Amino acid sequence: MKRIHIKNGRIIDPANDVDSIGSVYVADGKIVAVNTELDGFQADEVIDAQDKIVCPGFVDLSTRLREPGQSRKATFQSETLAAASAGITSLCLQPDTKPVIDTPAVAELIKELAEKANYPQIYPIAALTQKLEGNELSSMLSLKQAGCIAVGNASKPISNLLILRRAMEYAASHDLLLMFRPNDYWLGNKGCAHEGEIATRYGLPSIPDAAESIALGQCLELAELTGCRVHFGQLSCKRSVIKIHQANKYGLKVTADVAIHQLHLTENDMIPFDSAYHVLPPLRTEADKQYLRQGLAGETITCICSDHQPHDVDAKLGAFPETEPGISSLETLLPLMLKLVAQHAITLHQGIAAITQNPAAILGLPAGALTVGYPADICVFDAEMSWQINQDNWKSKGVNTPFWGETMKGRVTETLQAGRVIYRLAVGVDKS
Repeated sequence: MKRIHIKNGRIIDPANDVDSIGSVYVADGKIVAVNTELDGFQADEVIDAQDKIVCPGFVDLSTRLREPGQSRKATFQSETLAAASAGITSLCLQPDTKPVIDTPAVAELIKELAEKANYPQIYPIAALTQKLEGNELSSMLSLKQAGCIAVGNASKPISNLLILRRAMEYAASHDLLLMFRPNDYWLGNKGCAHEGEIATRYGLPSIPDAAESIALGQCLELAELTGCRVHFGQLSCKRSVIKIHQANKYGLKVTADVAIHQLHLTENDMIPFDSAYHVLPPLRTEADKQYLRQGLAGETITCICSDHQPHDVDAKLGAFPETEPGISSLETLLPLMLKLVAQHAITLHQGIAAITQNPAAILGLPAGALTVGYPADICVFDAEMSWQINQDNWKSKGVNTPFWGETMKGRVTETLQAGRVIYRLAVGVDKS
């Protein structure tokens, strides 16, 4: 394994409160020194990070890679390349694969696929209920032993609150994190847009924000009752941020994330009947977006995720309500985070912490920090480099993004995973 010296970069490591120009030294796949000159260090490779930022590799809390079961949409090979090009070194895989991650055999299959893709840091989330049907509990302990990092039911409903309570008690007894996306399935009523002006104007089936906030409130009550550790994923509305803030204020230790597109897009940005804007939870109001940003700045929301969901062309064809929800979003995570910084919604330290230190801490991973002895998961990026989202630059097999054709600022130049360079921006690459 190569000995690597990264020099002259601006090192930003929120976990260790580092922001300075200096060097990072890597040997045997681990970080051996930061900001300390190592005399006699014989590097096999030197990376000059002049005018670039060096930070921990990103940790993404919610992704779909479409394998096993839907390789026509994407594969581990294609999506891990996209992740590497985006500076992401750890991926949490939602359990709604085909077959569902509800047995140790499927969890082992995930690990095998990750190894074949040469991207071992894929962490499966175990199904909370068998086949995600919301009726019978999965064997959470055996799934944890098989390598699952948390439990969740993806976007599938739990049939009743007693089953959710029993599931949370089971998870708490084995110190398993519950990753819960709040949505009352019955209030949502198979909608595809926010219940508001745009849905009314175009006659789209709608989802009220109460579908999210009511489900979140119920889960908070059960978290207090059962002692289960809960992380709320992909929040979308003001009421949810308020409830999380109140829960933390009164000592309930819960955490939350927001998908990056919810911090930039609202229902008013939707191009009528363009399915690239069909996401769940739906794009909500400008007030909701601003409250999500405030929640992130005030650290009520501590993490940003990509909520990456690549689709083939057929999945996004047809009438808006009939198309499949989701955005292919790994490669826009960094530039959209930097856009938040440029708009003064958050600081650069907060933005980097939200995709490194904070998600790693929630998952209990030795990642998200440039700590001596930690695996050398490192991202080097040029915050000023502009590039256009097009077929020449895009790595993901899914091209379903509302940002297609837009020019973004912020590009990864090198990504290291456990001391191994898994991505390097080609010299002379077309940036436009």
